[in-house]
Amino acid sequence: MLMLTQIWLVYDLTGSTIQLGLVGLSSAVPSIVLNLFGGVVADKVNPRRLIMGSQLLGAVVMVALATLTVTDVVQAWHVMIAAFLMGGLGAFDGPSRQSIFPHLIDRRSMQNAVALNSVIWQGTRIVGPAAAGILIGVVGPGIIFYMTALGFVTFVLFLAAVRMPAIERRSSGSVMQDMGDGLAFIRRNFIFMFLLGMTFFNSFFGLSYVQLLPVFQKDVLHVSESGLGLLAGMAGTGALAGTFIVAAMGGIRRKGLVMIGGAMVFGVMLVLFGYSRWFWISVPLVALAGLSSSIYMVLAQTTLQMLVPDQFRGRVMGIWGITYNLMPMGGFQAGMVANLIDARFAVALGGVAVIGFALLGAARSTQVRGLGVLPVPEVRSPS
Repeated sequence: MLMLTQIWLVYDLTGSTIQLGLVGLSSAVPSIVLNLFGGVVADKVNPRRLIMGSQLLGAVVMVALATLTVTDVVQAWHVMIAAFLMGGLGAFDGPSRQSIFPHLIDRRSMQNAVALNSVIWQGTRIVGPAAAGILIGVVGPGIIFYMTALGFVTFVLFLAAVRMPAIERRSSGSVMQDMGDGLAFIRRNFIFMFLLGMTFFNSFFGLSYVQLLPVFQKDVLHVSESGLGLLAGMAGTGALAGTFIVAAMGGIRRKGLVMIGGAMVFGVMLVLFGYSRWFWISVPLVALAGLSSSIYMVLAQTTLQMLVPDQFRGRVMGIWGITYNLMPMGGFQAGMVANLIDARFAVALGGVAVIGFALLGAARSTQVRGLGVLPVPEVRSPS
């Protein structure tokens, strides 16, 4: 609800695709800059307290933005500052969540656990945008921001009640050294570079279409705000279906080939959506895009969680968080391309980029194609 309401509000205030992109840029910059540092912190301190602190600060930011909105003094730059602060908080919140996750479940159930975790997140992608599309017109964006703040506080209360095993923390005493060790670890293990690359292309090029949905709603498909909610909600429905498929498949043998195929289908769906002029054709296209994207991204995250050792988990997942959180930055580049050419070309270009990585990068690697079939590649620590 927060993401859709922010971009709707900025486009309603400015009518500018560049301003839409700037909202994404405001969120992405602090996340990119701080995510690795957040991963180092997650490897050093109690991750639950770190999550709770970031969520409470996020609630404060949302209350401030909501108050500006309901008093009719909000401007686009207010939304951008809020997005900037939330991106910075997310740089600490995200790696901490990923650091906690494997300690709550049996490693043998990792694929199903990641899929079920994604079901919850994808479920909110269905309910949230659809509800936001309706509530924007009924109660206005300010009330939605207040609801977001309440959601953050509720999450903190639930997290405080979770019983967790003690997590061993190792500290070298040097943040910069820990950062360097994490980067060296990824560089020495190609499989992690590939999985992070898949996440990068999905977020930066593929999912950037989300930032342009208000443009498609108003200027391409010519539908109301409820149509915007339906488009975003159907993308979430497809993604939710994808996570159920992965969970139902259990131990997928040819994980590498499934990931490559999912990326290619995702890219094709984006190209078709970009040039569709009919709303009721666009709806199933975004649903299929969400389904295929979800399948290969759940498998990529599962493989990361299975292979990365605990002492590097926060840092590796911090880098993963950088690539995963590049969707707003991708929205900026998509907004620029849309401004220079048009929104349809920007979305189609993102799809072609995803297909290109799958074909030219992943498909040429025996190690990647053999994931799930060949022996698990040896993971090497930096010397």
